[in-house]
Amino acid sequence: MTWSAKDGSLDFETVRRAYASGTVTPRDVISAVYDRIASRGEDHVWIHLVARDDTLAACDRVMRSLSREAPLWGLPCAIKDNIEVPGLPSTSGFPPSCRVATSTGQVMQRLLDAGAIVIGKTNMDQFAIGLVGTRSPYGTPRNVFDSRYIPGGSSSGSAVAVGAGLVSFALGNDAAGSGRVPAAFANIVGVKPTPGLVSNTAVVTGGTARTLETISVFSLTVGDGMEVLRLIAGYDPEDLFSKREADACDLSLAPLTGSFRFGIPSPEHLDFCQDTEAAGLFQKAVRQLERLGGQCIQVDFTPFNTAQRLLYEGPFLAERNAVINAFVGADRDKLHPVTRSILASAENWTAVETFAAIHRLAELKREARRLFRTMDVLVVPTTPTIFTIAQIEADLIALNAKLGSYTN
Repeated sequence: MTWSAKDGSLDFETVRRAYASGTVTPRDVISAVYDRIASRGEDHVWIHLVARDDTLAACDRVMRSLSREAPLWGLPCAIKDNIEVPGLPSTSGFPPSCRVATSTGQVMQRLLDAGAIVIGKTNMDQFAIGLVGTRSPYGTPRNVFDSRYIPGGSSSGSAVAVGAGLVSFALGNDAAGSGRVPAAFANIVGVKPTPGLVSNTAVVTGGTARTLETISVFSLTVGDGMEVLRLIAGYDPEDLFSKREADACDLSLAPLTGSFRFGIPSPEHLDFCQDTEAAGLFQKAVRQLERLGGQCIQVDFTPFNTAQRLLYEGPFLAERNAVINAFVGADRDKLHPVTRSILASAENWTAVETFAAIHRLAELKREARRLFRTMDVLVVPTTPTIFTIAQIEADLIALNAKLGSYTN
């Protein structure tokens, strides 16, 4: 089958098959990507789009210097604008902080060494605070399916770039859902590694929620996402929160064999914000898991629900202030109004309250471990529903919080 420059899939298997046929080259794919980007017009996906000629030159360097066996040879990718790529600017969604990176960290370097072709830096909720994709001075990336709806955040541009067929994969980051919520709204795969599995040294300042966040992966298939994860995972002595066991973690994929037990929240904890279609889709997923051999178990979601509220109703948000205050300096008045108000709400927590929250979280972890003795995996909706841009603009804080009900 001939790969179509207009609408051919950019999933790894399809692109590699096209390369192997000899009828398509990485230059062809990159040229097609730029034509697709142009055809979308101003969609606010990119904060910095690399010039076509510069990307083709980078493509030529990959073709000359790397074997076609390189893991990501000739695959186009997008990078969230709080992850540093040598030679490209980074803003974290805050224009006064713009700087051109001269180096990067372990994760980004591994992608470049593997032959990935960076198309550009993508739009994001400022400083990665938000699940909506509307908190950016660079505009709101256009939802892949309907421009009236939010793209999700904070890694909004990365998700749309993959969902719209502009790249094969993208990097975002995720503390409270920033790598999963926009993936859901673009109908793609979002992979959030356990924090510490993937180094954050490529992230500007190492991240703004360093104990919670991690670089995440957007892809068109689970296999593609996990392939990127296997490449970038690993211990990094330069990252304060990197975990040594990251080098030994088994990230292989295998078919399901036999039966398994999957937990879902009991009915009183399943909130879809009156979205009957979302509720129906979740039940459809449950039935599919049962057909695959799964035994459905209803679990008390209270420990998880309590933990997710702690993230933004407790002192954990103050961690972002510890980084952002020094980063922003005299330009604080230039912050997005919502970002500024959220950070201000975290200024008055005491050390006593912080330790009390840490202790409470430890208790909740203990309860969660007990629940996992009854199941192999917990299955939840990604979000209760999706909101329009107009709905978010009418209720800037509460609806954002609703989106994190299952991801926080």
